[in-house]
Amino acid sequence: MPAAELREQDHAAIADIVGIKEQTLFQRFLASQAFWVAIALFVLVVFMTWLEPSFGTSSNVTNITRNFAPIAIMGLGMTVVLITGGIDLSVGSVMGLVAIVAGLLLTWHQPWYVAFGAGLLAGLACGAFNGFFVAYVGMPSFVVTLGMLSIARSLAVVLSGNQMLYQFGADAPIVKAIGQAKWPLREPAGWAPAWMPEFSSHFWVMVVLALIVGFWFNFTAWARHLFAIGGNENAARMTGVPVDWIKFQAYVFSAFTASIASLLLLGYSGSAINAMGTGYELRVIAGTVIGGASLMGGYGTAFGAVIGAAFLEVIRNALLMAGIDSNWQGAFVGGFIILAVLLGMQTSGRSLRGMLEGMFTGKHK
Repeated sequence: MPAAELREQDHAAIADIVGIKEQTLFQRFLASQAFWVAIALFVLVVFMTWLEPSFGTSSNVTNITRNFAPIAIMGLGMTVVLITGGIDLSVGSVMGLVAIVAGLLLTWHQPWYVAFGAGLLAGLACGAFNGFFVAYVGMPSFVVTLGMLSIARSLAVVLSGNQMLYQFGADAPIVKAIGQAKWPLREPAGWAPAWMPEFSSHFWVMVVLALIVGFWFNFTAWARHLFAIGGNENAARMTGVPVDWIKFQAYVFSAFTASIASLLLLGYSGSAINAMGTGYELRVIAGTVIGGASLMGGYGTAFGAVIGAAFLEVIRNALLMAGIDSNWQGAFVGGFIILAVLLGMQTSGRSLRGMLEGMFTGKHK
């Protein structure tokens, strides 16, 4: 290739890089998949409120936010794992094990903080198991977490004797208060007007965790290392990034968020069942991917994890209110996952058009 053409290509490449760095905040918003999902969510909420006035009531908003908050909490942990280029299929089963461990101690009349602490430790142990075999042994995350999915669920069934646990002793009111608390309370019990939703403890925990994770992603060296691993793990190792340790932490954090969600749901329902969290891994992964996290690693946001979970729950709620058979929910979720991945390919430089052209020309773009 002539030297002049090489110089022109180099100049174009540098211009592209400079253009990316010089993007304004507004331009970065427009390039964000989470931003467009938020727009779609807003349009859907407005349309459903117009179509079905009961959709926009404060009680329904309370229900929606309570239902998606645990998925969003777990999505924050899943986002961290996805950024490293891994995946955690065990989060739903970890929820079940955590609930049973905590529930057992409560039925043995242990204080609520001892029970919750034991449940949290059980969840962290599962995360440490995943992290050790993925980060230090080098096994694929899909295999390890798929194994933990079965292990944790089996342990939950064995420990519970396949029974529901609900006789929580003297601390049962405290446990229920943790899971069922709302703020602000509407009149006459509180100061909030009738039109304002009463947001659950699940929602407020989600908000706090999202702010913390968002701060990490934007202002800490740990997050820069995390994104470097997802972008190019070998290059990250060569620059001195403690890759194995950070990947280990990612899986422990994912289990931590699953444990927090489990304990909140335990308090809300007032009982522990070994089936808690069954199928949640799909909902969590779907929410994070729809929110813009890349299954290939290297990208994800706290806002995306929250908005993706909210979008899925609003879709589910809208389908129910529209009278559509609930068995169609899985089809809608699957379709949105595929659409989200296609959108992610567009923003990462791999377009559907390029792939189709490659099929016919033999050149992949």
